[in-house]
Amino acid sequence: MPKHITLDAIENSSAKLIQTGDLLLALYGATAGESALSPIKGAINQAVLCIRSSLLNLIFLNNWLNANKGDILATYLQGGQGNLSAGIVKELKITFPTLPEQQKIAEFLTAVDEKIEKLKRKKELLEAYKKGAMQKLFSQEIRFKDDHGNPYPDWEEKRLGEVFRRVNTKNKIQNDNVMTISGQHGLINQVEYFNKSVSSKDTSHYTFLKRGQFAYNKSYSKGYPMGAIKRLSRYASGVVSPLYICFELSSKGNDEFFEHFFETGLLNKWIQRIAQEGARNHGLLNVSISEFFSDLPIPTPSLPEQQKIAEFLTGIDDKITAVANRIDKAAEFKQGLLQKMFV
Repeated sequence: MPKHITLDAIENSSAKLIQTGDLLLALYGATAGESALSPIKGAINQAVLCIRSSLLNLIFLNNWLNANKGDILATYLQGGQGNLSAGIVKELKITFPTLPEQQKIAEFLTAVDEKIEKLKRKKELLEAYKKGAMQKLFSQEIRFKDDHGNPYPDWEEKRLGEVFRRVNTKNKIQNDNVMTISGQHGLINQVEYFNKSVSSKDTSHYTFLKRGQFAYNKSYSKGYPMGAIKRLSRYASGVVSPLYICFELSSKGNDEFFEHFFETGLLNKWIQRIAQEGARNHGLLNVSISEFFSDLPIPTPSLPEQQKIAEFLTGIDDKITAVANRIDKAAEFKQGLLQKMFV
């Protein structure tokens, strides 16, 4: 349902009306210093400043604020404390060219922004396509055929413990690549991900993993209500918390196929069944190791079909990664322009 604010409410509160294209600057809280052009008419409260100017192109000014946000916050929000204000913003010193040159700069930066947005949209479409393809492939709504056009054998339903075996190798060699599980990045070095180590000083009791092996993090994260299973692909080896359940293929199989299967979320309802209802230990699902291996069903096609599916889905992943890299490069290009123009 759309929300509306009456004129009476505007007149009897701190809210102020804004127009499409007004420049808005957040003054308080975690978003302090962030700015954007309003895409709609609406209302703001005292935590947001509306900026209009006859001397400055607002797209130009928005980019100047974005480029100088760090310096502004460092100067006026000491130690992350305090708020910006209209008075502070009015005192900011800015060097600017003529309006025609501002317009040229604004048009160029807008074109860069539009390119980035198109790339983001392309990435979203590829991700949606992959998600739909995965659901159809792993539900067997769509089946591949062999190189001669013949159908592959029917899939077998096995228990996870029939396809995989537990990995419980301790870190006797003192491997210092301590990893965590990220929904987006998979198994990734803690320092690389958190910018600090959150592990124990003594990691000899951690589980040692090699490339291609899997780890299950029993804690909830965004997009993974029953925890996340990830395959080690970023490094040759590393170690993870003993709270993770780790495993590897026990017979011939394509580890990339099972990596894609685990990403579908099709195991969630089964994990929910074996997790003790309402029982969590420091945010971890109470999933027993024995039931994890004995109760979770794993649909298993023949090895050639596993390879076909893995190649198809990995090909989509490669396209997503290529677009993501283009987004990063375009964003870096724009940031470089802002630094040269405005800082």
